[in-house]
Amino acid sequence: METEIKVLGQTIMGRRKSLKNQEEPTNYTEDELKDLRTAFDLLDRDQDGMVTPTELQFMLNNLGIHVSDELIDGLMKEASKTGNGLIDETEFLQWISRIQALRESPGAVAEDDDLTQDLVAAFRVFDRDSNGYITRDELQRAMQMIGETVTDSQLNDMLALADLDKDGRINYEEFARLLL
Repeated sequence: METEIKVLGQTIMGRRKSLKNQEEPTNYTEDELKDLRTAFDLLDRDQDGMVTPTELQFMLNNLGIHVSDELIDGLMKEASKTGNGLIDETEFLQWISRIQALRESPGAVAEDDDLTQDLVAAFRVFDRDSNGYITRDELQRAMQMIGETVTDSQLNDMLALADLDKDGRINYEEFARLLL
């Protein structure tokens, strides 16, 4: 069961193109880099190594975040070193690093509060009916939203891995424990 989830992750990671001769931020742990590269791969729907404004807008809309095209264009221009309105993986990593530096500046919300807010927001994305649980169907819809097709077996494995109390659904505590 856990092996299939790892295979799914390796499949996602395997789609990433090599970054030889490109400078990437070094302030990330290996696990953080892996997670950020996975995020980039999910954004880069056509796997051409560049995130377009359309791809960013698609992902945000699927997460229930609706922003104007002008804001998307501004975000893309800010992140793109070349100014071409496209973001490659290195630019994405550098952009995230700049955002994190801003969040860690004096006056920012305490890290624990910030983490809790992020976890609650992520949980709400999955918990579509707001009943406090992520069901198998909600998990499947979330995977579809990010463009990942999973088999019934993979879906059952993911649920089994996270569902510690074996009630057939994932509550907030189980979700947080899985991600932390």
